[in-house]
Amino acid sequence: MPSSVDWKALYPFESRWFSVDGYRCHYLDEGSGQPLLMVHGNPTWSFYWRDLVLALRDRYRVIVPDHIGCGWSDKPIRYPYHLGQHTQNLQRLVQHLDLRQVTLLAHDWGGPIGLGAAVAEKDRYARFVLFNTGAYPPPYFPWRIRICRTPLLGRLAVQGLNLFARAALSMAVRHHERMEPPVCQGLLAPYDCWAHRTAIYRFVKDIPASRRHPTYAVLADLEAQLHQLADRPMMFVWGMRDWCFRPECLDRFLEIFPEAEVHRLDDAGHYVVQDAHERIVPLVGDFLERNPVNNVAGIGCP
Repeated sequence: MPSSVDWKALYPFESRWFSVDGYRCHYLDEGSGQPLLMVHGNPTWSFYWRDLVLALRDRYRVIVPDHIGCGWSDKPIRYPYHLGQHTQNLQRLVQHLDLRQVTLLAHDWGGPIGLGAAVAEKDRYARFVLFNTGAYPPPYFPWRIRICRTPLLGRLAVQGLNLFARAALSMAVRHHERMEPPVCQGLLAPYDCWAHRTAIYRFVKDIPASRRHPTYAVLADLEAQLHQLADRPMMFVWGMRDWCFRPECLDRFLEIFPEAEVHRLDDAGHYVVQDAHERIVPLVGDFLERNPVNNVAGIGCP
């Protein structure tokens, strides 16, 4: 393990940039071959996927964007930080790179963002690997999230003290011994001041607590369209000790995708890739090999 100040040794990738309405979107584009699109959630960034990128870039082209406001992408203060905008931004990156035969790997907010892009352009997507996420209106609202939305105090905690991202370093994992200083520093690195934590707070605010919230309808519409992806190979890898996306969230997905392959990791939490990447890499590799793109209905060579 590198020294406590050398988190960049865990992230040995070349930065690339794409313009979205005048803002710079940062992304990784490693390796070659069929594209794997890895989409992060909140409060993470492309650093979250580092172990999978390193393990798979020798066989695949791995594209990993940072949402606007996250990672090394631009972090505007006044910006429409909502699910629909993030989904559109991802669509535009996929179109810009003209990605075909895409395998989507998504976690947390990356699930509804990535799946929203997929239902909008189904012919570009061939396979799906989902980790502790949701793509429907929340069936419950964890108290730990409610606290972060408390007027004034919630914003002070999330943006001012960075408590949401800092708390996740312990609350989102079960194997705390893995959260060594370089890992923690890497996860926090882009979020080093109040302004740079705007998107973290806005993601929290974008979780619909009731039908009146505008994102509720976006998620309900997405859920109604998910069945259109049911003919594609689908795998769920779920940290069963997640207090946010609990096992019933996985069960709700399986009502839509009953044929999906499922791996329940009983000792992993919300940051399931952090907790169990050495088990997840062979699961993903095997899934991709057993479900070659050209055998997927409606998906052929570009």
